[in-house]
Amino acid sequence: MANITTRRTIRKYTAEDVPSDLLNELLKKAERTQTMGNLQLYSVVTTRDPANKARLAPLHFNQPMVQDAPVVLTFCADFHRTTEWAKRRKGQPGYNNILSFLNAASDALLFCQTFCHLAEEAGLGLCYLGTTVYNPSGIIDALALPRLVMPVATITLGWPAEEPPLTDRLPLSAILHEEKYQPITDESIDRDYRYKESLPENQRFVEENQKETLAQVFTDCRYTKRDNEALSATLLEALRRQGFLD
Repeated sequence: MANITTRRTIRKYTAEDVPSDLLNELLKKAERTQTMGNLQLYSVVTTRDPANKARLAPLHFNQPMVQDAPVVLTFCADFHRTTEWAKRRKGQPGYNNILSFLNAASDALLFCQTFCHLAEEAGLGLCYLGTTVYNPSGIIDALALPRLVMPVATITLGWPAEEPPLTDRLPLSAILHEEKYQPITDESIDRDYRYKESLPENQRFVEENQKETLAQVFTDCRYTKRDNEALSATLLEALRRQGFLD
């Protein structure tokens, strides 16, 4: 894939629509991705209508691209369809459990990532929204998701109206462990985070948030223990509601 090393997160889009034929072709190609037991434990809901995008926007913290993008796609872990198929074919499905959710979530995320690669190769731009698992119940309501269907990822999609700079990535040494997980040391932290911490934009984040280190920006400001615990409770409640924690 020519664009894999130069991929960018796109938050601004032109007014040009994404044709349904193109979108459906890319989604169909993405179905060739890996899947547990060849069951394809995922579904995707496309949102084009401005009123429906407006309903989704607050659930994604009113990020502008939710309403500005021609299409919003919500990828769902889906054991509902498989369960209904099994019940109608004399099966005895037992997928109301956390393992089934994890299997379906893995399927959905693999499908989503494959679609993202295909869309970018076709010249489209997209932004992955991690907020999907922050407000799942609202998304469930907005999209009328039935039992055993859980939203796990959302992307905004359109033709790019910007070309932002590439974001930094950790060196391979930070993520690669040969044979077994290697100890994290002061030396390995210095080696693997030196470049990230030296970037002017990251140093600016530290100054703007009045912190001493970049790590503190993440732990004390962006992804706090308090927020993580509150959002975890919301996520668990949504999993119960959708039948994965019966």
